[in-house]
Amino acid sequence: LRKCGAFVSLLKCIVGTGVLALPLAFHYAGILMAIILLLLCTLMLIHGMQLLIYSMVECSRRMQIGYATFPEAMVYSFAQGPGCFRYSAKAGGYLVDGVLAFSQYGVCVVYLVFVGATFKQIFDYYWQELDLRIYVAVVGVLTIPIFLIRSLKWLVPFNLLATVLIYSGFLMMFYYLFTGLPPLSERDIIYGKIENMGLFFGIALFAVSSVGVMLAIEAKMAKPEAYLGWFGVLDIAIFVVLISYTFFGFFGYWRYGDQLSGSISLNLPTKEIPSQIAKILIALAIYFTYPLAGYVVIDIIMTHYWNKKGELKHAKLKETLVRICFVILTTINGVLAPNLGPLLSLVGALTISLLNLIFPALIEICLYYPPEYNYGKLKWKLWKDIILIVVGTIILVEGTFFAIMDIVKEYGRGKGKA
Repeated sequence: LRKCGAFVSLLKCIVGTGVLALPLAFHYAGILMAIILLLLCTLMLIHGMQLLIYSMVECSRRMQIGYATFPEAMVYSFAQGPGCFRYSAKAGGYLVDGVLAFSQYGVCVVYLVFVGATFKQIFDYYWQELDLRIYVAVVGVLTIPIFLIRSLKWLVPFNLLATVLIYSGFLMMFYYLFTGLPPLSERDIIYGKIENMGLFFGIALFAVSSVGVMLAIEAKMAKPEAYLGWFGVLDIAIFVVLISYTFFGFFGYWRYGDQLSGSISLNLPTKEIPSQIAKILIALAIYFTYPLAGYVVIDIIMTHYWNKKGELKHAKLKETLVRICFVILTTINGVLAPNLGPLLSLVGALTISLLNLIFPALIEICLYYPPEYNYGKLKWKLWKDIILIVVGTIILVEGTFFAIMDIVKEYGRGKGKA
């Protein structure tokens, strides 16, 4: 991938259903608190991402190999750490693969539910009301053909198309965000309810980061060194995303307040043609993003396990079968749990806190544990990593707990609305 292709793919992997749920996150945290926490979350996540990639490069150097994957870096670094880490080094590699796969799997489920919920609104208006689960199932079947594209390089045109579609949809959506604004005093200006902070972090983490795809893009770049740094592809993409997210979250919450759905696009009026077009554009953008999100899971299954040595017979045929089974599985999951809000929070809190904060910090701690290395003056690296682990653990526990409680509450009442 060239810098432009990497930038487009990175922008598309971050800007998805998460941004549409950000107004709901602002509702949970309050406007000022949400802006501050979103900025802090973004800085922490990007630091965690850069820390992870630099640690992977250091592992590659010490192992004297071309490229160390996330699981390989975890195994090697844990083997350099204290005794308790050494004993669990191999398990750490499996854990990374499992969390990465679950993270992207959850993203794919959310995508199917979102697209299904959007088209349900349109067809309910023009045709007749059908259960959301039917639409999720149909979208899943229609996703199979595009998910059979195996190369990340050939996904770039789809990512470019998706980026154009989603930003076009956003521009049309802004008309509804700017009209009929109530007095700002009717909203939580400083902070929201404390018990909802875990849900805020879950959505914010989901919206800002997509570790698996970020690593896959970096690994496939023609010049990986252009990915990091102050003006690298990652920082530029995140800057654009952060400005867009703050703007979108603020005006979305100001306009709809506590009437917000799991995705703000579902709040747009269904009877008006411009809002219908905006919804369809955004839904199509998310639909075309599914192959990029699912790429990571298939890559883990094939290159890390089933075809690790590249000697598997009929590898392409078997990968095709895996891809079809993956779409079917995510579709079944979406049919069983078609509620966007709790799904977003659960995936974000449970996986991103581990992949972006806790695991990179643990890797760096173990890498510099041997006596020939050090943590810098006053052991600043060690203290910084401990802070990352503590913050990540708090978000993990609180966000996961409240997301699960929300899911239990929703489905305990027998609801199936998105």
